Amino acid sequence: MLVFLGKRLAFMALTMLAVSILLFLLLEVNGDAVAVKVLGPYTTQEQRALWLTANGYDRPLHVRYAEWLGDILRGDFGQSIRFRVPVSEVLWPRLANTAILGAVTFGVMIPLALVLGVLAGMREGSRLDRSISVGSIVTTSIPEFASAVLVTFLFVFWLGWLPGTSSMNDGFAWRELVLPVTVLVLYGFGYIARMTRASMAEVMQTPYIRTAILKGLPYRQVILRHALRNALIAPFTVIMLQINWLLSGVIVVEFFFAYKGFGALLLEASLNQDIYLIQACAMVAVFVAVATQTIADIGYTYLNPRIRFA
Repeated sequence: MLVFLGKRLAFMALTMLAVSILLFLLLEVNGDAVAVKVLGPYTTQEQRALWLTANGYDRPLHVRYAEWLGDILRGDFGQSIRFRVPVSEVLWPRLANTAILGAVTFGVMIPLALVLGVLAGMREGSRLDRSISVGSIVTTSIPEFASAVLVTFLFVFWLGWLPGTSSMNDGFAWRELVLPVTVLVLYGFGYIARMTRASMAEVMQTPYIRTAILKGLPYRQVILRHALRNALIAPFTVIMLQINWLLSGVIVVEFFFAYKGFGALLLEASLNQDIYLIQACAMVAVFVAVATQTIADIGYTYLNPRIRFA
């Protein structure tokens, strides 16, 4: 296990290194383009040349990359062009906001999806199974912007129960999280429920489950102690992938509800060509993606001890 963990951490570090090199080559090699983004398009060539010299862009490429990577490892991402403050002052609060949104969404979506998926898989072909399957397909087929419009119409304009935005201008408010969480749960739970249902239905047909039932073991014990653990192997990967989606794939939801999170920040950085903010967001997103995949691989060994990785 320790050897496997060491290999996964080494792979994670190499992946991050490769991404950092690619990101540096895409955004930092052309110094003139960087100067235009930082100083603006109406500056003179002499002003850009002075800025490039002052910021070390006349040095060899490998020296610049080493210094750039060292600054990132220390948490220094540079100065935001859009907000005129250090990137870290904008990045970490926005990341924390998305973490809150993601945690609440996970707390609702995962138990709901697993329970419905297990119930459907236990009774494959039944009316309950068909109802859950149809509901999961319908909700997953509706994109976030459409469901956001629908829930806003219902709960804001028609019933008047909830605020239409989640900007948190007056401090943190749970009521402002209800709509974005609802939209994310509606879109995400169906896929996990369908995966859980398929995995559970397959496990229920295995010989050892049938033998346990025929031997007279309590049905609840068969499900909880024998079937459920193996049925969760496939959905576990999907659940871990949802973390990546909740981090950078919620741009539509955060923008629609004016929620100041990581997804909305990434959109702002792209629209304003904030090169240093884009670099920081990209590195954080890739780190989370690689870290969650590593956790998923480790989790396999606990869900199914027969699985071994070279």
